[in-house]
Amino acid sequence: MFWTFVATVFCGLGAAGIALGIRAATAKRAPKWIIPVFAGAGMLGYLIYGEYTWYDHKRSLLPEQAVVVNTEQEKIFFRPWTFVFPYVTAFSTVDVASISKDTPDSNIVRFTLYRFSQTVTDAVSHRVHLINCQSRELVPLGSDGSPRVDNMKLLNLQDPLYTTVCGA
Repeated sequence: MFWTFVATVFCGLGAAGIALGIRAATAKRAPKWIIPVFAGAGMLGYLIYGEYTWYDHKRSLLPEQAVVVNTEQEKIFFRPWTFVFPYVTAFSTVDVASISKDTPDSNIVRFTLYRFSQTVTDAVSHRVHLINCQSRELVPLGSDGSPRVDNMKLLNLQDPLYTTVCGA
């Protein structure tokens, strides 16, 4: 976050420098107000660029055995451009190396699901899940290792999570 702040400030200073160059090239005929407008536009432009490239950057840092199974796009009212061009604000991955069939039933598979979200600071969370490949039931495990049946979900056959975990 600190480096994002520093980069944002430098983008604002660089854009203000361009505005100063415009004023100098026009013999100061360009209005003075273009300097703060350029500075603000430079900072806003950098922050928007960071939002839209966050997903590709994070995905490039993942190991080869991590498979993206879900992405979330959000339209945010105080960012009106997201209604026209929504961007990925969170995504989930499965570490294929974490898939294990160490349960008594061979249809039940244990795996770890990671969720990355773009907030003020990047957040990552992980949770161990069980999936019954025959009935397509997905159950998260609690911190004590017991199945949380109250949070059970039924996946469809085309769900990337189901095809990644049960197809492996």
